[in-house]
Amino acid sequence: MPSLDQLQRIGRHPWPALFVVLLAAFMDLVDVTIVNVALPSIHDDLGGTASAGQWVVAGYALAFALTLVTGGRLGDIAGRQKIFLIGVGGFTLASVLAGAAVSPEMLIAARVAQGVFGGIMVPQVMSVITTQFAAGRERTAALSLSGLTLGLATVSGPLLGGLLISADPYGLGWRLIFYVNIPVGVFALAGGLRWLRESRADRPPRLDLPGVGLLAAASLLLLVPLMQGRDLHWPWWLLVLPALSVPTGALFVRHQRRRERAGGSPLVPPRLFTRRSFSTGLILTTVLSSSTTCYYLLLTWSLQDGLGWTPLHLALTMLSWPLGIACTGQLTNWYGHRAGRLFVGLGACITILGMLGLILALGRYGTAIGSLQIAPWLFLSGIGMGMIAPVLPHTALRDVLPAEAGAASGVFNSASQMGAAIGAAIAGVIFFAGPPVTAADQLRAAGHTLWYNVAVLMIAAAMSRLLPDGTAAPQPLTHAGGQSAAAAPAGP
Repeated sequence: MPSLDQLQRIGRHPWPALFVVLLAAFMDLVDVTIVNVALPSIHDDLGGTASAGQWVVAGYALAFALTLVTGGRLGDIAGRQKIFLIGVGGFTLASVLAGAAVSPEMLIAARVAQGVFGGIMVPQVMSVITTQFAAGRERTAALSLSGLTLGLATVSGPLLGGLLISADPYGLGWRLIFYVNIPVGVFALAGGLRWLRESRADRPPRLDLPGVGLLAAASLLLLVPLMQGRDLHWPWWLLVLPALSVPTGALFVRHQRRRERAGGSPLVPPRLFTRRSFSTGLILTTVLSSSTTCYYLLLTWSLQDGLGWTPLHLALTMLSWPLGIACTGQLTNWYGHRAGRLFVGLGACITILGMLGLILALGRYGTAIGSLQIAPWLFLSGIGMGMIAPVLPHTALRDVLPAEAGAASGVFNSASQMGAAIGAAIAGVIFFAGPPVTAADQLRAAGHTLWYNVAVLMIAAAMSRLLPDGTAAPQPLTHAGGQSAAAAPAGP
């Protein structure tokens, strides 16, 4: 017999509520990648420098990363339904502004706003599942549907973008990829009001706004020089900024430790890093996300802008990547939880082979290259990444106790988005290092940039040895005072 507290937490309309939050999250995550195939069209229409295109991608990812953890805590404090509706409303309005942009600066500002409100909105998905579904078979089914939907959103952005821009039903061009969010957002708002039940945490955590500010400052001190250096001809003061990110990052770490000792709610709980599996997994997801974003951007620049491919042509070619990922689904389901270290290391090696094949294809065929020369190597890379993507989160979070799961998941997802922002910055630095005037120049620049992907994947393959092998029992986290987390009271 469920307790009164359990009855109050279980929603009356859990499945419509789940549909609403998953639809909103799908909209948000599609916007992470949908803009990639539209960058050449945006540049032709609005003008701007090469760094503007990087900021369109990285500004969204950075804002999303910095608000993901805080967004979850806002829901615990102010109410999950209320914060979800604010997130959806703000994201929809930001999409309107992005579609109506008349300058690169306006578009970048709208994309940052999208990232902020997306970071507020997406964490409420898990909150809805845990508060409106009873523990057991229904909640398991909801979690599985959530994983499937969000995984589909992550890989379908470029294809949807290519279809919308190529079809161009209303003559809106690239602007349609943002305006299409309006009906989705309006439906999510109406459904959220109708089916979502308001809930809050019994022990609401306190917001760590100073932590958000310090992390944002450290990130911008690192990324701004990478984004703007070429356009500003690398003045001396711009070269100093990355060095300043180091002490700023140290201040952030010190602030997090002090806040945790004081019994507060740090943005990134330091005790999570006492587990090697989590620390290693966090580094791996950051560098792998940077690799994926980097290769997406350089292929967009070289094939669309250089060879004149249409957005749909590029999107259909790139579809071979998620198809490769899909081929590993059963394998990772059966064995991934038992051999996470092996899957991550082997997947990185297979992806390296795909990237090396792509480098050779670009060098051999040059401007005569077509989809048939590119797709097989992307498919092979997708197989490798498909062995990593479903397994790495489970392996990295295996030693995290339930009381820490929310914070650990938020930090892990934030690291992935931070990696995307770093990848966009590094792609621009390497790709635009020379003067890519002709299509051949751009293809050579793409080949050079892919060596970054190879290097990052080699690091990932080597670091995979630090992950647990799947046979050892999970180890409990220990707090600063040496007390086992299993014996400690559950924190907020």
